[in-house]
Amino acid sequence: MKRANLQLDEHGRLRHLLTIEGLKRQQIIAILDAAESFISVGDQQVRKVPLLRGKTVVNLFFEASTRTLTTFELAAKRLSADVLKININTSATVKGESLLDMLRNLEAMQCDMFIVRHGDSGAAHLIAQHVAPHISVLNAGDGRHAHPTQALLDMFTIRRHKGEFAPLTVAIVGDVMHSRVARSQIHALTTLGISDLRVVAPKTLIPTQVENLGVHIYHDMKEGLRNADVVIMLRLQKERMQGALLPSEQEYFQDYGLTEEKLQVAKDDAIVMHPGPINRGVEIDSEVADGPRSVILEQVSNGIAVRMAVMSMVLGRAPIETGGEGEA
Repeated sequence: MKRANLQLDEHGRLRHLLTIEGLKRQQIIAILDAAESFISVGDQQVRKVPLLRGKTVVNLFFEASTRTLTTFELAAKRLSADVLKININTSATVKGESLLDMLRNLEAMQCDMFIVRHGDSGAAHLIAQHVAPHISVLNAGDGRHAHPTQALLDMFTIRRHKGEFAPLTVAIVGDVMHSRVARSQIHALTTLGISDLRVVAPKTLIPTQVENLGVHIYHDMKEGLRNADVVIMLRLQKERMQGALLPSEQEYFQDYGLTEEKLQVAKDDAIVMHPGPINRGVEIDSEVADGPRSVILEQVSNGIAVRMAVMSMVLGRAPIETGGEGEA
């Protein structure tokens, strides 16, 4: 079964979120609209709504994470869910228990949702194929394949600053070759009807046939940023690189690191984004990362609302409003 089809239940509603690919524009917009309703929860005196009370959410992170793990955990707790974090390094899988056996044991504990981060592409899809019918699976990043909630929170951040997607010029800069975030962003932006989507990187960090996804390729940083409304920087994923794809980090920064000087060719109101973690002095200068056009920390805050929206929607309980009474 294709990943895109596996995500939907028999009524066409979102059951899992494994990839952006295959989602329709109105489905993405519905998630962004739902996230808007959750933004105010963080400003309440009691930062909780009871939408997932009685539900149990399990974080299965086979890769290290700070922002993604923390924001998923906060999102679940703000929805009043019980949250279980499995320490993979001390779990029974280290003793030889298979992944599917571990899932069966968690299902026997009446869990409702697995949030999965894994180094292998397709891992979340595999788990979604084998879980019980009442369980939802959210992909928190799998290999080089996809990171759908990161792309959604990026779309949410762009929409809050720029409104409509159609007129925009967006430049994605850096290690596109190894970035699951970039793949999900490209699928989201093209589905939302972006006017001009660019990838900017050295030839060694551009995937083959990426232009078939509807992007324009640039190898010159300033040309790629010219008149851009949004600049999305990506980190060098050295842990996924095989062979010498770059001469040095210093030379990479000279050619592709974002500085105030390079940013001058973008539009005056251009915003700068980064999914993190940031490598200062490698892909972005601190003056830009901490500057007035940076929305990097805003992306982190928005991630909580977007993940709350996705979690409520896949369990079939997307809210009409969340401004009612909270609970301790």
